[in-house]
Amino acid sequence: MPRFRPLACGLILAVGAFLPALAGDAAPSDNEPAFLKEDDAAMTKMMAAMAIKPTGDVDRDFVAMMEPHHQGAIEMAKAVLRYGKNEQLRRIAQEIIVDQLQEIAAMRLAVGEPLPPAIASPTQPAPAPTGGTMDMSGMQMNPSTQEPAQ
Repeated sequence: MPRFRPLACGLILAVGAFLPALAGDAAPSDNEPAFLKEDDAAMTKMMAAMAIKPTGDVDRDFVAMMEPHHQGAIEMAKAVLRYGKNEQLRRIAQEIIVDQLQEIAAMRLAVGEPLPPAIASPTQPAPAPTGGTMDMSGMQMNPSTQEPAQ
């Protein structure tokens, strides 16, 4: 698996480089530095989390690597929702969030792991944290009840 990781990352970066042109918005925006910072942080966190120590159980190792991969896609989609202006890409980002959360849950079930906490599918970015904890999608949680914050 590790030998394919550089190829996969290169493909992701190559596609990402063409997204602005595909969206018809090749001119840099004022939001671009913030978007690039968040996107880079999501990619760095994802790649670090995907570097697991093999357990000897191919299925569990696959899930252990794919969960952060899917979470990275969620974080990148949330950054597009925060900073992007193209409505078509924003809708795609919303779909990515929902799809990736569902796939994480399905993979966990497949190997007998508990499901992630139930949350409403985030389609808009969460406000900056002010206390409490975040669930796996980045939604702000109420510190006293661990329910989504209002």
